[in-house]
Amino acid sequence: MTPAQPTLLTHRLVLRPFAPDDASDVQRLAGERAVADTTLAIPHPYPDGGAEQWIATHAPGFAEGKLAIFAITARADGALLGGVGLTINADHAKAELGYWIAVPHWGHGYATEAARAVLDFGFRTLHLHRIHACHFVRNPASGRVMQKAGMRLEGVQRHAVRKWDAFEDLAFYAALDTD
Repeated sequence: MTPAQPTLLTHRLVLRPFAPDDASDVQRLAGERAVADTTLAIPHPYPDGGAEQWIATHAPGFAEGKLAIFAITARADGALLGGVGLTINADHAKAELGYWIAVPHWGHGYATEAARAVLDFGFRTLHLHRIHACHFVRNPASGRVMQKAGMRLEGVQRHAVRKWDAFEDLAFYAALDTD
């Protein structure tokens, strides 16, 4: 039997598996144009039923060793602040880190606190060797999150992806279990 995804605690946050009841908040918070604009994978407008479908992939993905996605919630009141997670490639002992924070909670250090906890989980619990992440160069705040979480800049790929009909440069960061 596969163990359930754990809940992680930080000073201010509870990182827990998303629940079906979170879907309306995910659609509302992640669906804000400003959030979607800074990520590659979040659609805008966020489609009805999309959050439910996304959340439904988490438990099977964790059981298969492919995903570890956490709701970022406030320890004080349980409010949903965003999401953070790993997309895992077990064959290579590596994962990609991704995160989003709801606009009202930008600038409070929640992404950094969550990223640090998930990096620690990835290295100590999942025994990963490498965790990487990338951000749009036009979103330097995300790069600061990666730096503060202990990741190192590895380079920039020019016009690496297309977001809303515009090509975007991506900055790539990584951390190793030996760092």
